[in-house]
Amino acid sequence: MTIQLNTDKNLTIHQEYDEKIQTQLNEGLSRYSDLITRLEVHLSDENGSKDGLDDKRCLLEARITGKDPIAVTNMGNTYDLAITGALTKLKSTLEKVAGKMKAH
Repeated sequence: MTIQLNTDKNLTIHQEYDEKIQTQLNEGLSRYSDLITRLEVHLSDENGSKDGLDDKRCLLEARITGKDPIAVTNMGNTYDLAITGALTKLKSTLEKVAGKMKAH
């Protein structure tokens, strides 16, 4: 599974944080690694440089072999919370997709 990390102009990712995100996603989605060919992560700050509640956005787009891509979005006070929430949503969606694939 290839992970591609994308950010908006308001965020610069340092190597340590990039590695932390990659590890979190690899561990969280290890059960589905045979389904996912590529995972795109889009991090953005909806308010730019202004402060705000739940203004950090994480969009996860999973490319699945033989299926349409699956995309989930989550907002949070921090990027970590946004990523964690989006990962939870993606795992739930992948569970349904994997179940349907086994049923056929």
